Amino acid sequence: MDKKEIEQKLKSSLMLDEVYAISEDGSHFQVIAVGDIFADLSRVKKQQAVYAPLAEYIADNRIHALSIKTYTSAQWKLERKLLGL
Repeated sequence: MDKKEIEQKLKSSLMLDEVYAISEDGSHFQVIAVGDIFADLSRVKKQQAVYAPLAEYIADNRIHALSIKTYTSAQWKLERKLLGL
C-alpha cells in the first residue's frame, strides 16, 4: 500500500493540518495526524477518528498493522521543537 494514498484518505476524511504515513514495508504503518479536531477527544476517540477512514484498508489487509499518534497544532509545534525538526 502506498503511504501517499493513506495520507490522501485521511486528509479528505478528517480536518487535519498535517498527516504523515510512514512505512518501511508497505503493510505496517505509523500515522502521525495533526489537527485541532483532536483537542477535546479522549485517547480512544482520537484513535477511532483516524482508524475509521482506514477501516477498509485494514479489512482487506492492505494495512496489516497501524500505529497512530495524534496531536493538536499546538502539541505538534512543541513536539517538533523537542525533536529538533
